[in-house]
Amino acid sequence: MTHRTALNGALGLVLTLALLGPVGASPVTDGPEELYRLIDARLELMDEVAAFKWQSGLPVEDREREAVVLEQAVTDALHFGFTPETSRAFFEAQIEAAKSIQRHWLERWQAGEEPPQAADLNEAIRPELSRLGSRIIAAAASAGAVDRERFEAAVAVTGLDPGAREQVFAALEGLKRFEHRLQQILETRVLRVGTTGDYAPFSHRGDATETPRGIDIDLARRLADALEVDVAFVETSWPTLLDDLAAGRFDIAMSGVSRTLDRQRVGYLSVPYYVGGKTAIARCGEAARFGSLEGIDRPAVRVIVNPGGTNEAFVDAHLHRARKVLHQDNRTIFDALAAGAADVMITDRVEVELQTARNPELCAAAPENFTYQEKAYLMPQDTPWKEFVNTWLELAIADGTVAAVFRDHGVEPRLPDSARPDSARPDAARPDAARRTAPQ
Repeated sequence: MTHRTALNGALGLVLTLALLGPVGASPVTDGPEELYRLIDARLELMDEVAAFKWQSGLPVEDREREAVVLEQAVTDALHFGFTPETSRAFFEAQIEAAKSIQRHWLERWQAGEEPPQAADLNEAIRPELSRLGSRIIAAAASAGAVDRERFEAAVAVTGLDPGAREQVFAALEGLKRFEHRLQQILETRVLRVGTTGDYAPFSHRGDATETPRGIDIDLARRLADALEVDVAFVETSWPTLLDDLAAGRFDIAMSGVSRTLDRQRVGYLSVPYYVGGKTAIARCGEAARFGSLEGIDRPAVRVIVNPGGTNEAFVDAHLHRARKVLHQDNRTIFDALAAGAADVMITDRVEVELQTARNPELCAAAPENFTYQEKAYLMPQDTPWKEFVNTWLELAIADGTVAAVFRDHGVEPRLPDSARPDSARPDAARPDAARRTAPQ
């Protein structure tokens, strides 16, 4: 590859972006050739980096920045199961190769050659370098065996020291992945828990800066204790839950997740630890109107729903005449309902019980659940990890830990038939006699 001239400087960066496809798009991998192309594209930007540093009087080496890059690279690599040691070595080799290219151009400019006008390092170049870094590790995950000759033919950036290129290939060849997710968690000593933070009593918080609280947050900490590792809570959302799972952003989702076949198709679901169902909640003065789906599914009725989860899926499948009102923030949706933004909401029985206890303006509208529903934990399709979670959860149900955590949060535990320690537990589909309902 040849160096972009001064006429091509910032334009070269634009052309590079165009060749790589839309910003944020997942790379379309084509075996190792796509991986080689991405590595080459990242190193091709080093003349731009060098030009900016030359014009700004900055040194080639920036240890603080390198540490940031390496930390992000290791985090991204964990999404695909790469061991931190080998992913760090791979990106350290790329950093050294990048510096060799920058030094090459600085020497040429010191000798009198005219440098190009560079794009802004912080605003334009570094964000693209970060995106390329993430795409490189994603491509490495699906590349298969690598070939030295093809690598050297593809990664031919002007100024790249042959020894530095050899180190990149050796580190690429040395990338290793954990055998399974359980091994990754135990060796990294971190359990990454995906949680939405918007679904009381399972996972809730006031804003994104707060540590989430709730039943599943407490149980996540107990799971981490059983593993003898630390827990890290990873923010996810109902619309992005399955995408985040597929991207490897978390090891397990613990957020009041309902067992569905759609989720089972792309992940593994644990044994259930709570049984409930969809039901209706409305302002107490109007709740008697909405005791059945027939009473709800009328053109004048406004049904409020949070997007992306099983609540919206239920509304879309069963209500065809009522008007759906989307409310983006599930943390404030019941306040909106109480204030008159809609007439009724369909959600899980456990949430109805909690919200009617908290808000005197809201009442359960339906005497029975509309559906049967189980809560479980969502994991990647990794059998050893699923088996560990199931064993832990079954024991925690049997010894009363799960029931105690539910009661700590003011919620009566409702276990599946197969998990009940005795026959005295109330039927899961029967509404709690203590809950407050509107006059029928």
